[in-house]
Amino acid sequence: MQYNPDKLKQYNISEADLALASSSEKEGIDQMRPSVTYWKDAFRRFRRNKLAIVMFFILTIIILMAIFGPIFSPYTYKGQSRDVRQGPSWQHWLGTDNLGRDQFTRLMYGTRISLLVGVVTMVLVCLIGITYGGIAAYVGGLADNLMMRFVDLMMTIPSMLIIILLSVVLRDPLESLFNNPTFSGLATLGSGLISIFLVLALFNWLGMARAVRASLLMNRSQEYVLASEAMGARSKWVLSKHLLPNSIGVIIISATGVVPGAIMTESFLSFIGLGVSAPMPSLGSMANTALNGIISYPQNMLYPAFLISMIILCFNILGDALRDALDPKMRN
Repeated sequence: MQYNPDKLKQYNISEADLALASSSEKEGIDQMRPSVTYWKDAFRRFRRNKLAIVMFFILTIIILMAIFGPIFSPYTYKGQSRDVRQGPSWQHWLGTDNLGRDQFTRLMYGTRISLLVGVVTMVLVCLIGITYGGIAAYVGGLADNLMMRFVDLMMTIPSMLIIILLSVVLRDPLESLFNNPTFSGLATLGSGLISIFLVLALFNWLGMARAVRASLLMNRSQEYVLASEAMGARSKWVLSKHLLPNSIGVIIISATGVVPGAIMTESFLSFIGLGVSAPMPSLGSMANTALNGIISYPQNMLYPAFLISMIILCFNILGDALRDALDPKMRN
């Protein structure tokens, strides 16, 4: 290999300094840190968080019980027993409510509804927020400024008040829509649950859009993006193949934070009677039903409150653990 002597002299480098290392010299080099992929390194750091692992298993058990628990239960969520005993018994391990309906079965159905609300809201938020934030970051200029000012304006609106109002307003139009045979399949979910999906997605995508935009703007100035654009790559290609995959960590963290907020909002709406339609149970509506007999049968209030608290706690701790694992700056 030929070297430019003038350049070597300019930087005070000799040709001996550029000689290839011998085998003995290579063996003497200690590898301080093994070379691993980004996701393998993130999983290894997530696995070190013992509390997050415990919460992951607890959440897995809750999800499995919500999915398969009602299948093995001899009761339905709306079936009433003639012998109304709100305390635990051999027939009803967790007792019944004031109408003789099995508490365990209704808790599992209520947990299923809460998890469904969290997952559907997360999917809708990701679709809207990633699309909006990606367009704003990549287009830039005046369009980016206007789009972000709209997000700022939306964030100043008291979301809980608007969510309550929209839940009331959308209930009747959705019920009339379900009378159409084309949408009869959605009638099983009920107008209250569908309206919750819509209103939660309407206000929860704002934080996702801001996070995605910030991440894309940071990655857009990287060399691999500039090289791809210099080689003639289209905007759609750069956005889908380079920018979004390298922002997946931010997206996962933001999506995980959406779930507990959606579950808490749905439980609150169901508690005040604006959630799922009776007799479909929800953890919030079950807490409202148990409110009248809280002195005599406090366990009927504790069951749904405990499940709501555990689900939200699990998602919050998992979200913090994912943030620490996916952020390269958190490496020890």
